[in-house]
Amino acid sequence: MKAVVWNEKLEFPKDFPVPVPREGEALIKVRVAGICNTDLEIFKGYMGFKGIPGHEFTGIVERVAGGPDDLIGRRVVGEINCSCGVCSYCLQGMKSHCPRRTTLGIAERNGAFAEYLTLPAINLLEVPRGLSDEEAVFTEPLAAAVEITDQNHVKPTDRVLVMGDGKLGLLSVFVLSLTQAHVTLVGKHGWKLDIARKAGIEAISVDHLPPDEKYDMVVEATGRAEGIGEALVRVKPRGTIILKSTVAGGNSINLTPIVINEIKVIGSRCGPFGPALRALSQGSVDVKPLISGIYPIEKAREAFEAARTQGALKILLDFREE
Repeated sequence: MKAVVWNEKLEFPKDFPVPVPREGEALIKVRVAGICNTDLEIFKGYMGFKGIPGHEFTGIVERVAGGPDDLIGRRVVGEINCSCGVCSYCLQGMKSHCPRRTTLGIAERNGAFAEYLTLPAINLLEVPRGLSDEEAVFTEPLAAAVEITDQNHVKPTDRVLVMGDGKLGLLSVFVLSLTQAHVTLVGKHGWKLDIARKAGIEAISVDHLPPDEKYDMVVEATGRAEGIGEALVRVKPRGTIILKSTVAGGNSINLTPIVINEIKVIGSRCGPFGPALRALSQGSVDVKPLISGIYPIEKAREAFEAARTQGALKILLDFREE
């Protein structure tokens, strides 16, 4: 099969063996895969991953090893964390924190930048009819945005600032706007801010954000290590900072304001696929404006170059033959 492989350098597309599903796993033929900022950080050393990256996909189930066949032929998306199911974390419902987990395209499991991948059948959700492959591939990043409201009670009276007008920042303001809170997006790119404005969300250039403005909640989605320091300047005393950026490099910060101002800092990662998939299928979140380009796997090199381009949003790899 054709695959994009990372081993200290990118090889694309490379001939790679079709994976063999283990007991309870499904073999999935990938239709569309999305390039995420986390993938780009992997190429800088994040998680020390080697193999086939990619964790956002839409695909068709071809077979299930030792399991029911009701998924065969179905179009699916898949939760990316594969847990043991028996440890204390799994038994408490925290499967994404299982110490023995593998993570699709990120940790110990080959990912979605290939014609085929494998995932446990219990991780799969069927894509509703009427939802395109290109929209459904946003289920994983949209779920990460939904995690913000799963972790925190956002009141209608709250003033929320989302820092960063990239893919996750935009998805976050879409989700947060459904809470009726006053949500503001701050970023550097006028055309990205316009996407939020067209959805009825306040969006401000970082150069025009009032210097003394403070918020009940600040979502840091800048993709930069310096983001947490900037968030500390913007959050009210006893406010909450939600950290969404995953970056390969670190950054030293002064923790004193967290103590003095009694700030709550919450790391926020993967989220629930069910609500994200429903939001997409019901049209309460429109992701189509976030697609910057679709490239066939034969042009994977150009796709990754486009994804690295400043200002790009979602770049998709297309494995479909028709």
